[in-house]
Amino acid sequence: MSDVPNIAQKAPFPVEVEAGKTYFWCSCGQSKSQPFCDGSHKGSSFVPTKFTAETSKTAYFCGCKNSKNGALCDGSHSKL
Repeated sequence: MSDVPNIAQKAPFPVEVEAGKTYFWCSCGQSKSQPFCDGSHKGSSFVPTKFTAETSKTAYFCGCKNSKNGALCDGSHSKL
């Protein structure tokens, strides 16, 4: 696996998150459980990003793996 993440999709993943619950976002793009980590990064320089929901809501997790906003979409997919 290279040091460039795989683009899982060129759109965010909308997910209903629960206040106080912790989620681990896949940063490598290889996970079969997108947008969350399934351990596929093992042996690479990638690590999952921890996200703890402050409120229960729909969160938009980055699908292109290029967000400068950590696990959450910042619109970077529109520039790919």
